[in-house]
Amino acid sequence: MQLLLHFQSRVGRNGLPPFLARSQMRRPGRAAGDADEPSKPSDPDAPIVPRDPDRKPRWLGPIRVMGVFVACLMATSVVFSVAVVLRDPPTNGVPAEGGVREVTAPKEATSSNEAASQTVEEKKNEFLGGLLAAGFDEGSCLSRYQSVLFRKESKHKPSSYLISRLRGYEPLHKRCGPHSKSYKRTLEMLKSGHPLGTSDCNYVVWISFSGLGNRILTLASAFLYALLTNRVLLVDPGVDMTDLFCEPFPEVSWFLPSDFPLKDQFNGLNQNSPHCYGKMLTNNSLSKLETPSFTYLHLVHDYNDHDKLFFCDEDQSFLQSIPWLIMRTDNYFVPSLFLIPSFEQELDNLFPERENVFHFLGQYLFHPTNSVWGLIRRYYQAYLAKADERIGIQIRVFDTGVGPFQHVLDQILACTVRENLLPRTIKEGSPEVSSLNRKSKAVLVTSLSPGYFERIRDIYWHYPTTTGEAVSIVQPSHEEYQQTEKEMHNRKAWAEMYLLSLTDVLITSSWSTFGYVAQGLGGLKPWILYKPENRTAPDPPCRRAMSMEPCFHAPPFYDCKARRGVDTGDLVPHVRHCEDMSWGLKLVNPHDN
Repeated sequence: MQLLLHFQSRVGRNGLPPFLARSQMRRPGRAAGDADEPSKPSDPDAPIVPRDPDRKPRWLGPIRVMGVFVACLMATSVVFSVAVVLRDPPTNGVPAEGGVREVTAPKEATSSNEAASQTVEEKKNEFLGGLLAAGFDEGSCLSRYQSVLFRKESKHKPSSYLISRLRGYEPLHKRCGPHSKSYKRTLEMLKSGHPLGTSDCNYVVWISFSGLGNRILTLASAFLYALLTNRVLLVDPGVDMTDLFCEPFPEVSWFLPSDFPLKDQFNGLNQNSPHCYGKMLTNNSLSKLETPSFTYLHLVHDYNDHDKLFFCDEDQSFLQSIPWLIMRTDNYFVPSLFLIPSFEQELDNLFPERENVFHFLGQYLFHPTNSVWGLIRRYYQAYLAKADERIGIQIRVFDTGVGPFQHVLDQILACTVRENLLPRTIKEGSPEVSSLNRKSKAVLVTSLSPGYFERIRDIYWHYPTTTGEAVSIVQPSHEEYQQTEKEMHNRKAWAEMYLLSLTDVLITSSWSTFGYVAQGLGGLKPWILYKPENRTAPDPPCRRAMSMEPCFHAPPFYDCKARRGVDTGDLVPHVRHCEDMSWGLKLVNPHDN
């Protein structure tokens, strides 16, 4: 202590020895540039005292030398500490155990200086391997930039051809998008009732229809069709689309303007409408000499055989000449596009791996708005981020009556235990397994009913696991029944689909488009719960999906060339019948089966 006090008295408050501190003080009357000039006495008449050449300088004394050494040592320490504090902070997306990105608080915005300092690899990851276009304002759609922090790095990579075609579509959309000169010119054709010469812009207009899961899947289908036919996709915003999804294309909207001439007629368009393509085929009213300015495509699950001719090459050739196609559908019809010969080569180039279609189109098109992203981010960080493994269970029940149903609960538990997705529990009174260094599992349950979540939660609360693992069960919402037109209901539904897509393991219900969206966005092959019959739990309770692609629930069974019925699930190796719906179609990678 005495040594320290002695040192402080020698060093002074500013960390320098007093003689060095004094030497830094500027003398009155001296300019900064006079530092190297010899000192002059202030009194010109003062005597000049000669210096003794044999006298050693006072500042070379041993104590002063020690003071200089200590001061240098302290200065070095301070510089080192400042360098450590001011170095670049670690990224929020540092992979945790198992490759999962541990999320803390993602950056709300990136300054131009920070963006300029990003490496090529960081940019590549930020834009999903080149899938997403740059040039957006980050603050307007945080999910576009932050979603990469919440996902494992995907093993699926978009083809260079798909990236090239997307970059080619974006300027087309800008040139032909709402309120552009080309849009206004083509709109005049629509108002006149007949094409006025050839148009440099053709359109497919998607009508907002059905539940949110269906809308997401059908919008992806419509976009792929637009890409294949060099059309521009315009989206009917409906009651809530602008509240749920960010704009996917740079500098121009994909939403149909409110003054679109046919907008008021959307609700009245059906199979019996005079402009319905199937109806015109039935009435033989189509003439290549009088091409209509628009045609309505009825691709809903109740469509008839004439409507289904949309999937024939000959009909596609005719539709190509019509500037406006108005489409209503509740089907993910992508698998049948792969059965149209004229699209075959283009689709091969776009998607060499067939099961990646919705995975890439979904990640390209569907970015939650900031209000929805807030729901996703806050819930993930609060309940899922710290777990070693995240398991999603999506429950859709088709039984009538008040649940929860015991046979559905039995089926879920049988699936999770048989497939080793969740650990078994120990009966009451049995010795517990030590839980030191055991992993934790967070189970995200989504269901309209709270009953299944409560019962599964109670099982893992009341009884320990055989492995010693800690299992937490969470459920964001329980809306009791589907409320398609309610804005907040759809915000929650979109948030829960997205949260499910962020899990490591996924269990879904048969026939559910809600589950299809989650598995596709997440690049997950889920375990699918078989649809129960007669309120009995199926055995086996579930099976692993062949691919992460959604199922086309109502495909056509027609051979356009032979003009006869055919099993369209047996024509090519990459289109197969679905696991959860024997007559449905889905895309698979042939080499994976």
